[in-house]
Amino acid sequence: MAAVFPAWIVIAAFLFEAAFVMGGFPSTLKLERRIPLGSHGLELSQLRERDRLRHGRLLQSSSGGVVDFPVLGTYDPFLVGLYYTKIQLGSPPRDFYVQIDTGSDVLWIGCNSCSGCPRTSGLQIELNLFDPGSSTTASLVPCSDQRCRAGLQSSDSSCSSQSNQCSYTFQYGDGSGTSGYYVSDLLHFSSILEGSMITNNTASIMFGCSVSQTGDLTKSDRAVDGIFGFGQQSLSVISQLSSQGVTPRVFSHCLNGNNGGGGVLVLGEIVEPNIVYTPLVPSQPHYNLDLLSISVGGKVLSISPSVFSTSSNQGTIVDSGTTLAYLAEEAYDAFMTAITNAVSQTVRPILSKGNQCYLITSSVNDIFPQVSLNFAGGASLILNPQDYLVQQNSVGGAAAWCIGFQKIQGQGITILGDLVLKDKIFVYDLANQRIGWTNYDCSMSVNVSTNLNTARTEFVNAGQMSNDGSSLDQTRITIALLLPIIMMLTGLLLS
Repeated sequence: MAAVFPAWIVIAAFLFEAAFVMGGFPSTLKLERRIPLGSHGLELSQLRERDRLRHGRLLQSSSGGVVDFPVLGTYDPFLVGLYYTKIQLGSPPRDFYVQIDTGSDVLWIGCNSCSGCPRTSGLQIELNLFDPGSSTTASLVPCSDQRCRAGLQSSDSSCSSQSNQCSYTFQYGDGSGTSGYYVSDLLHFSSILEGSMITNNTASIMFGCSVSQTGDLTKSDRAVDGIFGFGQQSLSVISQLSSQGVTPRVFSHCLNGNNGGGGVLVLGEIVEPNIVYTPLVPSQPHYNLDLLSISVGGKVLSISPSVFSTSSNQGTIVDSGTTLAYLAEEAYDAFMTAITNAVSQTVRPILSKGNQCYLITSSVNDIFPQVSLNFAGGASLILNPQDYLVQQNSVGGAAAWCIGFQKIQGQGITILGDLVLKDKIFVYDLANQRIGWTNYDCSMSVNVSTNLNTARTEFVNAGQMSNDGSSLDQTRITIALLLPIIMMLTGLLLS
């Protein structure tokens, strides 16, 4: 006769097994905004210059499980930093640090034969070069590969009839560039499948092997191993994984703007009841939205709708790689006038190195108005004062707060960077060609849908799992995932 064990022993066994599974390959991939040792303040002009180079890159670049990337680091626009994550590639798997870039599509890594690849990083991370010959699962990608042919249509790949090798050359607006060839190898990750099971997983992906880097890409101060393109073209990792049924064709992030920093990035859909959505502008290489108007203190500004229309050199782009936020010239002038008029009776405006700033002795929330960016479909992005102001310094006991929105002289581009994206959930729903958002405390965990293809939606608690599986949040996640099983078994044993 089979032995009968007390219910608590069975429950403990299940919890132990789950802890063992979650304590193997890390259940999360870290996404960090790393800063150099010491706090080096930056002027707004330096931030604008860094974003200008970034925008040059932007403007010149022509149903499964959920993968969780908890965000680490502290957000501060006056500290030099970038968002990056650690991924594992090859067999045996090796770690690589790559910058998260929603303005490009391709994942590429510096390779062992690279000329100009930095070998050290001021971000205090160990750089690695990918060696296709050292991975037992790596293979070169020929021109006949359908992924290479798809990349030809978006200019993300090229082919040489002589070598039959699929290759690429990317030239960025800041003068930097990279070139190399494509390889196919395994990406290692942990995913949360339907049924809330966390499993180790691999998928074969095609990515670039960089053999040459020039310009700022050769510098060591903020060097990483490569760039993780998060765009929506066919060669992006999100497109490749979703086409294989590994992940949904949607990703989400929530960047914490408070002192603690951190946040969440997932390949999946963060689900929150207050999320509002607006359609993506079709047939655009970037994440373009249809901005209709701007309101300050509840009053719509007098700006011609044509200022926000989308064309080859005009429109509104959501870009987490940009530090500040940028408005088309006509919209910027109207915005600045409205803000100054709203606060002129209570604060003293000053110019600090060409930037419009204000000396404040009380809370900015008590003085500055709420701003609303109004998009197609009735979705509005509500900005509190900290979402368009940055604190630069103190003058005689008063804090100097400066307008974080900048003007792109003579251009019609509006770019929404980290300044306005922080403290909000953002969902990039590529399957339904829309972007959604809502205000949120990004230090908290989030609910993520594990299935977008059925009427039944399941949720997991993502964003707070630690690497060693020992955190209180991970224990809570484990218990939450196993609670239905525990209740069922308890009922059986007690019946």
